[in-house]
Amino acid sequence: MATPAAAHNQLIESDPADGASLDEAPEQVTLTFNQPVQQGAGEDVNQIAVTGPDGGRWTAGDVQVDGTTVTAPLHPLGPAGEYVIGFRVLSADGHPVSEELRFTLTGPGPGDDTPPGAESAKPSAPAADDARSGGDDDSGGIPVWVWIVAAVVLLGAGVTVALRTGSDRS
Repeated sequence: MATPAAAHNQLIESDPADGASLDEAPEQVTLTFNQPVQQGAGEDVNQIAVTGPDGGRWTAGDVQVDGTTVTAPLHPLGPAGEYVIGFRVLSADGHPVSEELRFTLTGPGPGDDTPPGAESAKPSAPAADDARSGGDDDSGGIPVWVWIVAAVVLLGAGVTVALRTGSDRS
């Protein structure tokens, strides 16, 4: 008899709710899942980001996991408009689950029009390019070209030994 397959967590409730129109700004985002969310081995395994109508990030502090509930505090929201809640959590079966929800703040909130730390919320283009290219920086890692050269030298030495050993038998 087959055992049931492990399924990814499913979002069953959110506060604010997906598609909600709010007169008052929420102080936090709460997501409730059908199964417990794993804590994960490292930081930032479970993430919630709230993006405002201007593209700024409004999440403040660390995400808290308590069984099936994941919560993230918010800076006091400012501008009226549509906010997007993006999340990624580690499912009970070990796979990441991600989704986006939207809510609308119908009037200005108690905060400023720009989120705190708006300048640091967006990565700079050179840093993003270096991460993709595996650039040669002083991060303590060995550049990829060193590994390629070492592999070519090792392969050449192996071929040379194999050819010499094979020619001795004849």
